[in-house]
Amino acid sequence: MSLSGLVVAYNEEAHLEACLKTLTFCDELVVVLDKCTDRSKEIALNHNAKIIEGSWDIEGERRNLGLDICSKDWILEVDADERIPPELTQEILDVIKTSHADVHLIPFDNYIGKDRVRYGWGGYFGVSQKPMLFRQGTKKWGAQHIHPRLTLSPNRGEKLNHRVIHYVDRDISDLLNRLDRYTTAHAKDLWETGKTGTFGHNIRRLFSRFYKCYVMRKGYKEGKYGFLIALCAGLYPILSYLKATLEKDV
Repeated sequence: MSLSGLVVAYNEEAHLEACLKTLTFCDELVVVLDKCTDRSKEIALNHNAKIIEGSWDIEGERRNLGLDICSKDWILEVDADERIPPELTQEILDVIKTSHADVHLIPFDNYIGKDRVRYGWGGYFGVSQKPMLFRQGTKKWGAQHIHPRLTLSPNRGEKLNHRVIHYVDRDISDLLNRLDRYTTAHAKDLWETGKTGTFGHNIRRLFSRFYKCYVMRKGYKEGKYGFLIALCAGLYPILSYLKATLEKDV
């Protein structure tokens, strides 16, 4: 079984080199460059990647284009701030040789700066696992501005054991800037669809999402970081709602 490695990047020169170095086991590399003005193209060329350049406002469009360019039996879809460690590399190679499934989840170790924060992620503000490994033609992204919906084959396999290393945020300021970006993009989706919900409904979601992340997803194990992640997950819907209803030009 052959494997394509896909990376979608927007001015990711700080991460792309290290990311691509961990994908040398793939039979081909495909890099989609969205509005890039930095050295990302040069870095991708140095790794003999197939390069697609363009400008997309919808995340799913650029990701789907990358999937279409991939030519191998299996695809490993990786973001530039993610790394595939050696033990996960070997597990991926073993899985694609023997699996009868179409899609496999891979768990994450998320880092804020140098601190590993494993528990508490969710509520559209971070992931603990993703369907990153899949057969050609079994995954498609939706048309939302942020967190596009996925269409996946129902033939799901077992979750892999080893974890992706994900450098999600440089520090707390970076984390809060990401919350601002995410809620602005989500506000566009709410505004365009007219599905903003009510003020009261989104206030209630603040508390329910906080509870899910801090208690059900065990964010309490991460101490203050767990509280912060749960707080951001709770704020995500109400901030998106406020931007969609108060800022008409989102």
